[in-house]
Amino acid sequence: MCPDFEILGMDLYSILLVVGVIAAMAILRVLSDKRGFTARWQNFCLCLTVAAVILGYGASVVFQGLYNIAEIGHFELTNSTGATFYGGLIGGAATFLIGYFAVGHFLFPDGYHLRRFRSLLSIAACSITGAHAFGRLGCLTAGCCYGARTDAWYGITMQHLGYKVIPTQLFESVFLFILCALLIVLFLRRFPYGMPVYMMSYAVWRFLIEYLRDDYRGTTLVSFLTPSQLIAVVMFVGGIGVLVWELLAEKKAPQADVDDRDAEAVRAGRGASDGSAPAADDPEEAQ
Repeated sequence: MCPDFEILGMDLYSILLVVGVIAAMAILRVLSDKRGFTARWQNFCLCLTVAAVILGYGASVVFQGLYNIAEIGHFELTNSTGATFYGGLIGGAATFLIGYFAVGHFLFPDGYHLRRFRSLLSIAACSITGAHAFGRLGCLTAGCCYGARTDAWYGITMQHLGYKVIPTQLFESVFLFILCALLIVLFLRRFPYGMPVYMMSYAVWRFLIEYLRDDYRGTTLVSFLTPSQLIAVVMFVGGIGVLVWELLAEKKAPQADVDDRDAEAVRAGRGASDGSAPAADDPEEAQ
């Protein structure tokens, strides 16, 4: 829509990406505080988030370069290569998880980071959707990731196209803001499966919204699926896998991810913060 508009030398796309990153880090901090998690653990996660954003963005550009092979016939990375969300998600998630378990092993010899991992997954789901929502607004201002041509009232004219298209970026941003709010509410109500909800919900949305998209991103081995739709299918199956893993983990150790404040209440004999009676020795804090 307005790719040439700048503020202090930054285009709106870049500004909204920065806002998204700040929003993600703020969500992580606030939700972690709500659970009483230690400042050391929170700072560790924030540092990993910065690393994940940097390397994730690089991965998003590389993935876009791979998509572009079908259009230009070869792989190249230039200032106009672009970026793709799935590439950033995969690269960023891999960076965060490797750092979390590899570095965390040395920073938290008592296994604190392992006991917080399931809560981290739910917090991460909230943070990712919040950042992604702002990112999609950035796509709208940059004029990428647009929908099919339309004359409908809700269509938006793209300057570089010269005609109105379905604002799939705006639709997705609204969806993500709503999903982010829902995930935050679920987390505050102690629903422990935020990550599977995010993965399956977004996968379904992305699969369907692709039918309205009109910016060519290449083909896949499955001729009737776009690259994003194929990844959405994988993401949905992965969401089911994470849900099964979390259910099994909960069954094996139901107290393994209790909040810090609840653990303190149990030790003091006051009961958990939700008003329940004092529990037996907390296996999470037994170390």
